[in-house]
Amino acid sequence: MLAPKERKIFCLNNIASVGLAKFRKGYEVTENMDEAAGILVRSADMHSTEFPDGLRAIARAGAGVNNIPIERCSENGIVVFNTPGANANSVKELVIAGLLLASRGIFGGIMWVKENATDWNITKSAEKAKKNFAGHEIQGKTLGVIGLGAIGVQVANAAVSLGMNVLGYDPYLSVKSAWMLSPMVKHADSPEEVYAASDYITIHVPAMDSTRHMLNAEAFAKMKRGIRILNFARDVLVDEEALREALTDGQVSRYISDFPNPTSANLPNATVLPHLGASTEEAEDNCAVMAAVQLQDYLDNGNITNSVNYPEVNAGVCGSEARVAILHRNIPNMLSQITSFFGSNELNIENLQNKARGAYAYTLLDISHKMPDDTTERLREIEGVLRVRRVKERS
Repeated sequence: MLAPKERKIFCLNNIASVGLAKFRKGYEVTENMDEAAGILVRSADMHSTEFPDGLRAIARAGAGVNNIPIERCSENGIVVFNTPGANANSVKELVIAGLLLASRGIFGGIMWVKENATDWNITKSAEKAKKNFAGHEIQGKTLGVIGLGAIGVQVANAAVSLGMNVLGYDPYLSVKSAWMLSPMVKHADSPEEVYAASDYITIHVPAMDSTRHMLNAEAFAKMKRGIRILNFARDVLVDEEALREALTDGQVSRYISDFPNPTSANLPNATVLPHLGASTEEAEDNCAVMAAVQLQDYLDNGNITNSVNYPEVNAGVCGSEARVAILHRNIPNMLSQITSFFGSNELNIENLQNKARGAYAYTLLDISHKMPDDTTERLREIEGVLRVRRVKERS
């Protein structure tokens, strides 16, 4: 029988107890990062963090990983996980609230009531004032959804249920998202098609060099005059200085964002929330559970699910004599060198999975015989190998 190893986990932020409860007996939450095999993190900035030699994985209880030095982790053979979709419903609900904030004078009306709270005749005064906060219904209007991942799909489907016409754009639409997407959502062939047709636009794409300032002066000029824009993805997706001009001259009538910064907080005709998208108890629980499950499956079985820097591999639970995991560069002749090592040591490979993702690759092998004590050290001598893990061995 393959005996489970005892392992220690370090929490860089407070992680919901329902997630920590998912770890099996033999796992321990430690206050000393240097002895941790895995780290659980939410929003803490890890770019200046010195990683201990024994750290094998980092699991982010959330979707964005801008707070983690991905390239440095990759070079050190540290697998980084996130939890896409775990907070999708929470964000979706806030986006729907954003649609209503963008279309109705809700916020202005609330502020008026507060400012006139001491008026003994406020009921009568409100009847005169409310015309200043009149808005539009969203039913029958067109919502453009740019990015149809876990959140974008839920937003699109919810908008359809509210009677909106929905136009979606995503050149990298996954099979899973396509299955989940309402057939009532029309597909756009380009962002420009979305710009021209939409009354409201919501963006749900990751922050990358290719998406930074994707909504800029050129994009605003292609939109309907009076467009309402929602940003619950990342502030850097919008050129906020260009947006200031568009809001000032009326090309963009409303901007709803979940990302306060010195620029967005001072934009005219903007409502900026304090990053509430995933701030629900349910979302935090869901993210914590998914992060813990993925982290434990990797440490115990070598399986990778929802990693942002290494490919997905799932070999289930090892039933062989041993399992070894090799994280390496995606370069020619790697796999043949790895299999040659086991062949030359008369170690039969019962199962092998090898996948690549960009510059990095992952090989997971089940071996039918006990491996030599120096297996890890000798495999590390192969040029391009970044880390070797003896995942499981019979005692």
